[in-house]
Amino acid sequence: MKKLLKPVDGGERYELRCPKAMPQASTFLWNRNMLLQLNCRGFAVAQHMQPEPSKYSHAPLLEHKTFMQPEQPQYAHHPGRFAYIRDRETGSVFSAPHEPVRAEPDDFVFSAGRSDAQWRLRKNDIGIRMSVALPLDDVAELWTIEVHNDSGKPRRLDLFPCFSIGYMSWMNQSAAYSSELGGIVARSITPYQKLEDYPHIKTLKDWTVLLHGERPSAWEACRDVFEGEGGIQHPDGVENGGLHNGDAIYETPIAALQYRLNLAPGECREYRFVFAPVRNGEQAKVLRTTYLASGGFEAAQAEVKAFQEQRQGCISISTPDAELDNFVNHWLNRQVFYHGDTNRLTTDPQTRNYLQDAMGMAYIEPGHSRAAILQTLAQQKADGALPEGVVLSNGSELKYINQVPHTDHCVWLPITLQTYLDETGDYALLDEWVESHGESLSVLERVTRAMRWLINNSDHRGLSLIAQGDWCDPLNMVGHQGKGVSGWLTIATVHALTIWADITKAVRLENLSVEMRTAAEKFTAAAQQHLWDGDWFARGISDAGTALGVSSDEEGKIWLNPQSWALMSGVATPQQQEKIKAAVREHLETPFGPMVLAPSYTSMREHIGRVTQKHPGTGENGAVYNHAGMFCIYALYAIADSDRAFTELRRIIPGPGDEHCLQRGQLPVFIPNYYRGAVKQFPRTAGRSSQLFNTGACSWLYRIIVEQLFGLRGIVDDGGAGGTAGGLQVAPQLPAHWQRADVTRHFRGATFDIQMQRDDSVDKTTLTVGDKVVTDGIIRDIEAGKCYSVKVLLPGALSSESGAHSSGSGAFSSESRALSPESKAFSAEVGTPDVAPGDSK
Repeated sequence: MKKLLKPVDGGERYELRCPKAMPQASTFLWNRNMLLQLNCRGFAVAQHMQPEPSKYSHAPLLEHKTFMQPEQPQYAHHPGRFAYIRDRETGSVFSAPHEPVRAEPDDFVFSAGRSDAQWRLRKNDIGIRMSVALPLDDVAELWTIEVHNDSGKPRRLDLFPCFSIGYMSWMNQSAAYSSELGGIVARSITPYQKLEDYPHIKTLKDWTVLLHGERPSAWEACRDVFEGEGGIQHPDGVENGGLHNGDAIYETPIAALQYRLNLAPGECREYRFVFAPVRNGEQAKVLRTTYLASGGFEAAQAEVKAFQEQRQGCISISTPDAELDNFVNHWLNRQVFYHGDTNRLTTDPQTRNYLQDAMGMAYIEPGHSRAAILQTLAQQKADGALPEGVVLSNGSELKYINQVPHTDHCVWLPITLQTYLDETGDYALLDEWVESHGESLSVLERVTRAMRWLINNSDHRGLSLIAQGDWCDPLNMVGHQGKGVSGWLTIATVHALTIWADITKAVRLENLSVEMRTAAEKFTAAAQQHLWDGDWFARGISDAGTALGVSSDEEGKIWLNPQSWALMSGVATPQQQEKIKAAVREHLETPFGPMVLAPSYTSMREHIGRVTQKHPGTGENGAVYNHAGMFCIYALYAIADSDRAFTELRRIIPGPGDEHCLQRGQLPVFIPNYYRGAVKQFPRTAGRSSQLFNTGACSWLYRIIVEQLFGLRGIVDDGGAGGTAGGLQVAPQLPAHWQRADVTRHFRGATFDIQMQRDDSVDKTTLTVGDKVVTDGIIRDIEAGKCYSVKVLLPGALSSESGAHSSGSGAFSSESRALSPESKAFSAEVGTPDVAPGDSK
């Protein structure tokens, strides 16, 4: 029996072998100017920056502009990239990748790569290979379609590449074939009414082109003519065997080409296309010259590969868990870099997102993190508050959620700064001057001002005011009257103040450090007095004085974030830590990670807000919201509960077996922002992936793996002159069933080859660098360009019986990963008899 999912090419590709088992499974490609999300069946979502996000392949009707949405539904006319194949002798038709015809393939592979996506399928002894890649900077899709005659006889075929263009504009849209440009050109004008908008409108890339390498025998540019009575699934233009070179005159465009093939046995034909938005014909000519000339695709792909190889991250691992190795070494670093490289393709990233994405970039491209910190502080308000969003380009403005007041943005500043300083030792950053609102202050002064804003953003009880939201955006009615408070933010403020106290102490600002620590103690006392509910901390208190996230609530009884941050910040006492862990295990734990709250709300609570209106188990209303899950994992490592931390970590990453990926419906090539929760309320859909790869979870997961799981964190000794003393701390927290792990860590220009091994002969962790024993666990005096050989011996080698789960991919217990009977219902419904059962070890 075939395995449904498997990594290939050393882990740099992941393959899915059925188009129906996981119909929403997807991957994404990007460069700094565009994003392309591709689903295994051929549907696509593409957008590019000019400078705001825009589309060039549209839905067939007027679309509402919005940010990327989770669980986007696909439909028959959803934008896609397809190829119809018609046998001229039999009249039979199928399509690649799978849509729109949906004919059952004899063989199928969807292959997600780090820099491309491929489909390979075979039907009726005809093989089709489709692939797409993006260039380094240009907004363009580079497509290749190959047709193979795998039969032992000549075949007479028609190939119809068909790319969705859709409803471009109610003001002006048309399409026609251009012999001069070599392809179909769809023209439109973005609708506008204000005279002052015209100078911007005329700069937009309002044309969409499908340029070909080889001239087709026919084409069609009008969607309705192409489809006729058969619709997109059985278009008349394909079924009747020929296109008629039509155009679209204020009609919905499509880019459909026709090639007539006469293939000898074993013969293969290749066709190349560029699908892109352009402003005019001259830009289209440049794309043709650059990419459709001989070697153009190969040169573009080589440039992208070289770019990616320089940004692989700071760690590679080899452990008993091969699937974890593959995810960390090839996919997690890619997702982290995407966030920092593109700013999620927005010109006004929400400040908390911008800073946490920059936190992840500290491990891949530290200079980016430095610039992001300075960019954020350059927009700090006079009172110390940070803006709702960070404006990245001239003429941009705050949009969507960034027009709603939140009170948590300052919390993320010291967290990101600490990560950058630990990784680089660049304490000179604190002395850099930053101008904002006509005032020039040092980074140190600006961060201090932000911390004092957090301190002052509190009520008479010493609890943090929430306004219309904190990390949880849809908590918009808890404090809109100016009285409601956030339990999570109160506790998170303790964590932020403590970090800043540590940093200022390291640079010998003792008075400032004491000020921050004293304030943290006051917030801790307030949390203990007003938020502790007996077994966990409350989520907040509304304007009217009603507590939420407490044991007396029937819904939203317990929220994850206050518990996680109480553990990581030190707010929770040892006795409270045990109660919190027990409560999270009882109420929030699932096979996919911890839910953000439980039970999910089922009706509006006007003292809480729109979070209660979200469907139960989605988003912040009880999903396994992976960003929050990472806080929980980080907190468990912070209190040295490493085995439970690893269990939760491993649950959140898709796989390793087919069964777990089927339940999620997602390839293990990114962490989604959530999996469906509400496991008791809606078990059938529990675990389903949002398929949305925009999430702060990936930066936190990378940090957790580097600094906590493998314990390889940069540190600065207290009292170091100017914060320059310190080095690389080695304090791994490997799960108990791992006997060994090998790690390569890049740190401050040096490379560390580290072997971690359990050994019965030691009773405490022992660190050796070369032939020198390091007694305090810190590698100092690091020389850039040098390679260090490091050996770490860990106590507690397990017997073969107790270490039964340490081999192969099963680096966690079956108990911790087993799907519930209710959750297995989804897998049973899929119905893929040729798929082997997943390894659920």
